[in-house]
Amino acid sequence: MATAERESLARGRVRRLLDAAAEVASDAALVEPLCESTGLSAEGVRLALSRHLETDAGEAEVAALVAGAAPSPHVHVILSANVFTAPLRALAVACAASPSVSVRPSRRDPVFTRALLRAAPGVGVTLVEHADVGAVAVGDVHVYGRDETIAQVRAAARPGVTVRAHGAGLGVAWVGHAADLEGAASALADDVVVFDQRGCLSPRVAFVQGDEERGVRFVAALGAWLSELGRTVPRGRLDPDERRAAARYAEAMTFAGRVVRGADHLVALGPTGGPLIVPPPGRHVHVLVVRDVEEARAVLGPVLRLVVAVGSDDTAAATHLVADATRGRFSALGRMQRPPFDGPVDLR
Repeated sequence: MATAERESLARGRVRRLLDAAAEVASDAALVEPLCESTGLSAEGVRLALSRHLETDAGEAEVAALVAGAAPSPHVHVILSANVFTAPLRALAVACAASPSVSVRPSRRDPVFTRALLRAAPGVGVTLVEHADVGAVAVGDVHVYGRDETIAQVRAAARPGVTVRAHGAGLGVAWVGHAADLEGAASALADDVVVFDQRGCLSPRVAFVQGDEERGVRFVAALGAWLSELGRTVPRGRLDPDERRAAARYAEAMTFAGRVVRGADHLVALGPTGGPLIVPPPGRHVHVLVVRDVEEARAVLGPVLRLVVAVGSDDTAAATHLVADATRGRFSALGRMQRPPFDGPVDLR
């Protein structure tokens, strides 16, 4: 099949998935089961469906996604449970690569995947509940999740089957010396509340360029905006591991840094020159004051390779922050959780 014909068919499959996603987003009956499976509040689920589910991607975005996908005779997708809307992007990548797709939904959070496929019966995706990776004879396996899961899949895959891993990721914000602190804090708060910060695009670390006084002002502003958003989009439940991690982080930062705590969030200003502590999800943000991008890169150190999203209104600084370290997504603050549907991050 010629490349042009293959890509045209792939664009059609992706477009049908997007149409199905629009149908799912309008189904109010899904809110309650999604609350149960994800732990998000009802307001958090509605926010994700209305503003962070890609239902209106343009033709250029879809074409770019398809052009970046590696063709395959079959793609088997193994999904994780971090962000409930993520199956749309994962299945779009698979459908861009192949007319034959199978998917194993997350056992903890299968609700959205099943609803999406019910709304897209002719798109060529088969839902399987207990797929054996070793039974995939040809093509690719796209696996999403923890490093341990990825290692298990690689070990089980047959020779000749390509495993494309989508592992852990970290979102970082850069607030440059020229940024308006109040505006940057308001925009970053929008990015933090979505999915209760569980996705790889979710910002959990923010660098503020300048002096400590500027960092203190930013922490106070971010805490105030998170309190404001918390009244309209309450945080959902945290599982026991998340609660324990949150308690450890709060204790460490109360001892070593400056903390602004709300009913459902915590913003901490780490000590100048101190180490990076990546906080757990659940609306926790670790803020560090730095002189420049080079200092921020040095602080990121061993986690630099995990940075897949940078939010800032200073594109040059944001790009340099993770230069040569990752295939990342650069967005304005406030849009980190709404990237274009064109491939970066998804095709990493």
